[in-house]
Amino acid sequence: MILPYWAMAVNPFLVTTVRLQEERGQYVVKSGPYRFVRHPMYTGAVFLALASPLLLGSWWMFVPEGIAAAAIIGRTVLEDRTLQAELSGYAEYARQIRYRLLPGVW
Repeated sequence: MILPYWAMAVNPFLVTTVRLQEERGQYVVKSGPYRFVRHPMYTGAVFLALASPLLLGSWWMFVPEGIAAAAIIGRTVLEDRTLQAELSGYAEYARQIRYRLLPGVW
């Protein structure tokens, strides 16, 4: 899936933990996949988690992968809350780009 790599290419502030990078002059990235959803890396991760059982041909894998997908979705809620409270311009961006993971859905 190309979406996570596209997100990495356009967002110089992408890290695995939620933290503001004031020392690097962090700003809201609005280009690339961020024009459509607020968390394109997580979109890719959720799709990968849900596609893995199909690719492996194992229905049992939907249990742990479903839990992983739910955890990722939950993280977007917490990350959004943090960014809206602490990153200048993110609240306005969230009003413009309404969808966190999937355009037209959520």
